[in-house]
Amino acid sequence: MKSLVKSFVLICFSFLVIKGGNGLFAQVQVGYAPDMMQDDPIVAALDSLYKLDLFERGYAKVNYPINPKYNFAPDSVPRYDDMVYESRLSKLDAASPFDLEYNQYVQNYIDMYTNKRREQVARTMALTQLYFPMFEELLDKYGLPLELKYLAICESALNPLARSKSGAMGLWQFMYPTGKMFGLKVTSYVDERCDPHKSTVAACEYFKYLYSMFGDWQMVLAAYNCGPGNVNKAIRRSGGKKTYWQIRPYLPTETQGYVPAFIAVNYVMNHTSEHNIRMAIPKKTFLDVDTIAVKQQLSFSQLTSALDISIDELMYLNPSYKRAVVPILPGETSYITLPSNKVAAFINNETKIYDLQPKETPSDILIAQETTKTHVIKKGEHLSTIARKYGCTVAEIKSWNGITSNNVKPGRKLIIHTHDKKPKAAALAAEVAKQPKAEVPAEKSSENKPAENTGGTKYYTIKKGDSLYRIAQNNNTTVDEIKRLNNLGANYNLLPGKKIKIAAP
Repeated sequence: MKSLVKSFVLICFSFLVIKGGNGLFAQVQVGYAPDMMQDDPIVAALDSLYKLDLFERGYAKVNYPINPKYNFAPDSVPRYDDMVYESRLSKLDAASPFDLEYNQYVQNYIDMYTNKRREQVARTMALTQLYFPMFEELLDKYGLPLELKYLAICESALNPLARSKSGAMGLWQFMYPTGKMFGLKVTSYVDERCDPHKSTVAACEYFKYLYSMFGDWQMVLAAYNCGPGNVNKAIRRSGGKKTYWQIRPYLPTETQGYVPAFIAVNYVMNHTSEHNIRMAIPKKTFLDVDTIAVKQQLSFSQLTSALDISIDELMYLNPSYKRAVVPILPGETSYITLPSNKVAAFINNETKIYDLQPKETPSDILIAQETTKTHVIKKGEHLSTIARKYGCTVAEIKSWNGITSNNVKPGRKLIIHTHDKKPKAAALAAEVAKQPKAEVPAEKSSENKPAENTGGTKYYTIKKGDSLYRIAQNNNTTVDEIKRLNNLGANYNLLPGKKIKIAAP
């Protein structure tokens, strides 16, 4: 009798472990068990919102009206049966090019967003009022699914200053090499990976490139997170499978949780009312800000004293300017984003604002001249000593070179951006000396010639399906260089049959 009871107890215990194991194992397998939640990069991005002063104070105490549809108590945290989640996601899936599948991996993230991180979700909802209109406009322009706007929540929780442990930066978390491929500059004064508009343009170009490679949006998400090379390795290791869920076990651990998190964000952002999550109050929305060109170098301290704007607010609206200075470089246009109600005051007093004495720079400085150098690491050198030599930080060197470790080997080449401050007269003379001489028009070439050399440049005829990234890769150049040679702004179009300039080898 005792052995029979013992066997029954063991069977019951085994059943409980197996029954509950799906959820528990799913969390442990990808590193998202409750006691490990702080290690999840997606959760870390959400938690970074606590450091940002982007919301009206006291928003949590606002007396919201009770939703008559659900009649939840203010502190209620609703939960639903699996069938409800599956039904809601199936409706979203029917209207989406993404495969919004419901499973335990997705449920783990839904629980995290709607239960453990409710306040951070409320803050993220507030930031959508500033960034989503711009995301949707650019995604529509590039012919991409609008659901991709939710990917920025997975990447950065819409924190434009988010930085990962591996050195990825900005709303779309570009690593330095990938950002450079798609025309994002990183210098001592500017990190365009943190520029909301420019980084979104780069993300759109990257999405199009990845879709041309894989032809499946779920695979595009995986490749965006871990790189197309790792996805191709996973395809080979899986025996040639071509869908995300089939190759998922062969992907890096972080990527195994990435697509489920994206699906969960799609669900949560469409069902916040059902989970009694109320949006925080943002300090600024998309309609509350405007962007204007700057004609001279400008420090944030000049704007603060002239327009009564705090440094924090200027950094919030202009996260790409690393040192609170808008530099002016020859041949380039710099922009500043201001509250809409301050734009008229800036335009009416522009000359006076430029003439104000900036606190952090001498009065005879006109332009911030950026210089890129290559440093070969010598034996005994460390990142800290190299940073001191060039007047930058270790974090900047890591970011510029895609380095995650403090240990560097002798012989490695590092990209270093230095800032040479030049007096007004010297800067003007240098700028005039750099002006190119008038070009002699090149003779017309026949259409069957692939390229025409014009002394340092050649012409390339755009083909159907071309992207700047693909053209740059095939011609030993960069997206940034192609844009510079052809004066391409953010709103360019690649028309098949049109010729563009390419730097000749």
